[in-house]
Amino acid sequence: MIRKARIADAQAIHKLLSEYAGEGKMLSRSLPEIYQVIRSFYVYEEQGVVVGIVSLQVWWADLAEVRSLAVSSSQSGKGCGRQLVQACLEEARELGISRVFALTYQQDFFSRLGFSVIEKSELPQKIWGDCVKCPKFPDCDEIAMACHP
Repeated sequence: MIRKARIADAQAIHKLLSEYAGEGKMLSRSLPEIYQVIRSFYVYEEQGVVVGIVSLQVWWADLAEVRSLAVSSSQSGKGCGRQLVQACLEEARELGISRVFALTYQQDFFSRLGFSVIEKSELPQKIWGDCVKCPKFPDCDEIAMACHP
């Protein structure tokens, strides 16, 4: 079941993000930061356990980002990630956002969901709002992808 995150989910969100960050697959987010943006998260819950997460961050009137997508290894390949991204795309449509992007190492996954590779330079809001604070900046090896929801 996919639903909007609740305060009680913050620890589980932090745990999944920390696992992925430990593997170098994404940047970590502190627990206080998760509480601050908890309303942007969706969780995939199975039998009362959070097994997948994603966040939709609005950057501009016409631009939002799918970020912090993480799925428990026990759920890998079962469609959980796809459903989480689709929930973000649906919310973007409801908000009237015309372009959604992701920075990812999983190009094939996002391609199957209708995303195409773009230049990072097309995302100045992201670059100057987030990327400049990243330890990988300016040598980021993630792939920028976008779609029109």
